[in-house]
Amino acid sequence: MNQISLNEVLKQFDIYLNAASYGNGHINDTYCVDGPQYILQRINTSIFHNPDELMSNIENVTSFLRKKIIAAGGNPDRETLTVIRTNDGENYYKIDDRNVFRVYKFISHTKTIENDKTLDDLYQAGKGFGNFQKLLDDFPVEMLYETIKDFHHTPKRVEALKEAIRENKAGRADSVKEEITFALENASWADTVIKGIENGEIPVRVTHNDTKINNILFDQVTGEAVCVIDLDTVMPGSMLYDFGDALRMGGSTAAEDETDLDKVWFDVAAYEHFAKGYLSEMKDYLTPAELKLLPFSVKLLTYECGIRFLTDYLNGDTYFKIHREHHNLDRARNQFKLVADIAKKEQELADIVK
Repeated sequence: MNQISLNEVLKQFDIYLNAASYGNGHINDTYCVDGPQYILQRINTSIFHNPDELMSNIENVTSFLRKKIIAAGGNPDRETLTVIRTNDGENYYKIDDRNVFRVYKFISHTKTIENDKTLDDLYQAGKGFGNFQKLLDDFPVEMLYETIKDFHHTPKRVEALKEAIRENKAGRADSVKEEITFALENASWADTVIKGIENGEIPVRVTHNDTKINNILFDQVTGEAVCVIDLDTVMPGSMLYDFGDALRMGGSTAAEDETDLDKVWFDVAAYEHFAKGYLSEMKDYLTPAELKLLPFSVKLLTYECGIRFLTDYLNGDTYFKIHREHHNLDRARNQFKLVADIAKKEQELADIVK
């Protein structure tokens, strides 16, 4: 979008300021509006097909959080996202199916953390995500739409892998037999969380589903977690998805596409600090089954991501963006190395939770 058309979009929200590209998100196009006062985003409708459901989830969750934050004496304009409505009272503005926009208030005096994270950052991230789920513990989860169906349904991810192996669209299956064997040999425990949800041992909660450390805003001065952002994948699910996915990346000693696997292992200290922060908020809200499966959840979500990379590689790299030949295979091998290391350390991780 050019500058003039962005300004025309902002007028629909009664905002008469300039916008410039902002951040490094991979899904939506994000712009900072002068001041900075607002964040303007174009929603990626190729991934989120139903903006009505997406924005309904975000508005219901943030409205609920605002009430909780106010009751606790906090600052709702700082501690949760604030959706700005259009002149017509809508929570987004649609030009056409590819150009759908929303506006949030900008949260000042905060920072995001990408790769240079410290153990204290991980503690604060755990505390931030734990507080997010604690505040939403009594949210009526049946109000939420499933914006991406079966997003963390690991058994269905396994079935997709098996289909990719059978079809072998890119002719690559023979060259990755070792990776396929690893994936299928570990598939026996892929249904653990889904079975727990189905039999009622694991409650369905409000889940964020993208708990990377850069989806929390930290105070620029104190370093404390201020606000959980990027709520597009807020859906019903298990808190184990959020805990596990946060540590899939937060606990790894390398980027998820590192090709030197000697550099890839799971950092127990990172796990300990994140878990301490998370449990400082959530320990009284978790069921025995959830507590028991916290270490397992990290292995599960890392495995799930690994088989998604392998599936895409077998299908010819049609889903994840790649920046070099065999990029998805490199990612899969990286994640499988982590899975194996986490499995060796699972008891140590369980002892930390205790």
